[in-house]
Amino acid sequence: MPFLGQDWRSPGWRWVKTEDGWKRCEPFSPALEDGNNQLNDISHTVIITGDDENEEVYSTEDCEFAAKKRKKNHFRNNTDSQCFYREKWIYVHKDSTRERHGYCTLGEAFNRLDFSSAIQDIRRFNYVVKLLQLIAKSQLTSLSGAAQKNYFNILDKIVQKVMEDQYNPRLIKDLLQDLSSTLCILIRGVGKSVLVGNINIWICRLETILLWQQQLKNLQMNKQVNNGLTLSDLPLHMLNNILYRFSDGWDIITLGQVTPTLYMLSEDRQLWKKLCQYHFAEKQFCRHLIPSEKGHIDWKLMYFALQKCYPIKEQYGDTLHFCRHCSILFWKDTGHPCTASDPNTCLMPVSPQHFIDLFKF
Repeated sequence: MPFLGQDWRSPGWRWVKTEDGWKRCEPFSPALEDGNNQLNDISHTVIITGDDENEEVYSTEDCEFAAKKRKKNHFRNNTDSQCFYREKWIYVHKDSTRERHGYCTLGEAFNRLDFSSAIQDIRRFNYVVKLLQLIAKSQLTSLSGAAQKNYFNILDKIVQKVMEDQYNPRLIKDLLQDLSSTLCILIRGVGKSVLVGNINIWICRLETILLWQQQLKNLQMNKQVNNGLTLSDLPLHMLNNILYRFSDGWDIITLGQVTPTLYMLSEDRQLWKKLCQYHFAEKQFCRHLIPSEKGHIDWKLMYFALQKCYPIKEQYGDTLHFCRHCSILFWKDTGHPCTASDPNTCLMPVSPQHFIDLFKF
């Protein structure tokens, strides 16, 4: 009886059948693609070592060996390189079957879902940052070496994006604070027996995080020069509608610091009451009634008091989706090879915490 186990050609790679047998396709990388083109151009020519007197002619086999060695050195030496996959989805399986040997890990999913491109989309930016924050708090030691490398590469791109665009620096400050706290505990407490990799590498990463925190602390917002219509020129009812669209209390406070008019609107009791009713159940905020000096309920203080005790609802422009029929995790706009008759009925949005829970065994 044949053994139905792991593919002998190594699962997870693309293979092409040639006259000489099956050959593995390397992961796509623009830098490697350029290098391959250069190597292909000289594969049948003379290679000169540099001195005219000492010329060496290499055969085609030698050139192919040099190309493979160059690719290998590129992946080893380039610290900014990542694993790129053409499919932006991953099959989530927790048990071994006759068809599939092994199970999917958090690090494997982190590498396959292309978070580097996701942070460039404003709809997914907050989602990816929240996911990185949850990993920093509890799942950092679950990542493989390649996943750790991708994690910090993505984090570097996020910091650079915030420095250039000044987009939501508070969210990144919270992420770096949680990450630095976790690393300090792991490095001081148990060290390299828990963290994958050399302890000196993690110390360097911690120093990099502290440098990022200092850069964000010194970040100066660029003053926008615009002679057209501004936010302050809008009618009061439109400004009020904008404030009622916010789901984060800190965003309301930040906007209220722009002008005296916005500050007056941001202190509205009804605004904070609606915010409390949106995020928390009635039983929850009835236990934490905070009266003001005039005897009314201070809904603003109550919101921040409840935020310390209970989780708030999360809102994201776009999230990962899970197909219950195929057990595949993917970005909705990229799609996946679904075999269901009606794929839309099988989709389920995945929150950052749900993403972490999918890979807990």
